[in-house]
Amino acid sequence: MSARSFPWSAFALAIATAIGLLVLEIPFFVVAVILLVWAGSLWLVGSTPPPPVEKNSEGSISRDSMGDLFEHSETPVLLTERGRVIIANIAARRLLGAHILGQDVKMALRQPEAVRLLEKPEDGAAVVRGLARRKDIWRINRKKLDKNLSVIELVNKTAEADISRAHTDFVANASHELRTPLAAILGYVETLREDGAEIDPKMADKFLGTIHREAKRLQDLVSDLMSLSRIEAEKHDLPAKTVALGELAKRAAHDGAGAERMDRLDFEAHGEFLVRGDEQQLEQLVRNLVDNAMKYGAPDTPVTVRLVPQGDARVLMTVTDRGEGIAPEHIPHLTRRFYRTDPGRSRASGGTGLGLAIVKHIVERHRGKLVIESKQGEGTRVKITLPLAD
Repeated sequence: MSARSFPWSAFALAIATAIGLLVLEIPFFVVAVILLVWAGSLWLVGSTPPPPVEKNSEGSISRDSMGDLFEHSETPVLLTERGRVIIANIAARRLLGAHILGQDVKMALRQPEAVRLLEKPEDGAAVVRGLARRKDIWRINRKKLDKNLSVIELVNKTAEADISRAHTDFVANASHELRTPLAAILGYVETLREDGAEIDPKMADKFLGTIHREAKRLQDLVSDLMSLSRIEAEKHDLPAKTVALGELAKRAAHDGAGAERMDRLDFEAHGEFLVRGDEQQLEQLVRNLVDNAMKYGAPDTPVTVRLVPQGDARVLMTVTDRGEGIAPEHIPHLTRRFYRTDPGRSRASGGTGLGLAIVKHIVERHRGKLVIESKQGEGTRVKITLPLAD
């Protein structure tokens, strides 16, 4: 509470005024009320005012505090004074090099689009390519703080551009893959409609067989596209269900081989291997691998499927064929959508070009590891390592 000091000099003036009023024969009661109100007013205004609030200079923004603010940001940030870099956070130093401190910002960024932005008197943004690596894309935002100081922010747009490009490529490839069987179906159907009466029954039956084969290929392609879309949508969600991989893999391997190729399947599981997994997706993974091995392995040679422990916490599944093998330059691209080492042979065998892409995404969702090994003239081995359930 504030200390109060009574203003006695002002109160003396009030008493003198009251005496004057009494001399003028003003009723005593009225004079007493006036004096009381006057004294109360003097007491109220006599309190000591609160001390002024001191300004805290420590909270003001300085160059050093701005550097501390930006230092650990994941986005590269530069602070420039009269066109020279005076502050660069960790991300900026990692991107452009520590030598940029004290350097002309135009020299630090080097790109013509960035230089044009920095020469403008107003704030703005520019998109540059190849700032640190040949194919990277960055958005540069410049904000002037005053006549001399500016903040420059570098936003990496490379991943966004890669996703957009991958989406465009995927749509183009999918359209091409869908168009091929559709063109064959429409061509043969039009021939049968226009010249059906004149076509030999055996030839007509051959046309119908082609239509059926291409329609089945179209059906498989649409099914794989939908399957891949579902798997990608769920790939960040670790499955909660525990499944016995040994029994599941045996059942799926038999389905992948089919009755006509069952004699080529050589399956062994050295345990049940409980894993956290999506049963349908794991079955699809094994079916795709066994079917691929049967298609591309040499005829009448076995396809080997093995499940063995990998330490105490993981299981290793291998699917091995004895075919022509794959050239080393193709192996890094095998899990790309629609990638084929031999497009003609793959289409003739009924492949959609999505099998290994689906396998890769299923393995990623199950927090596993996929490795493809191949030697030309000897065959191909696909190795999948999955974590065991706790």
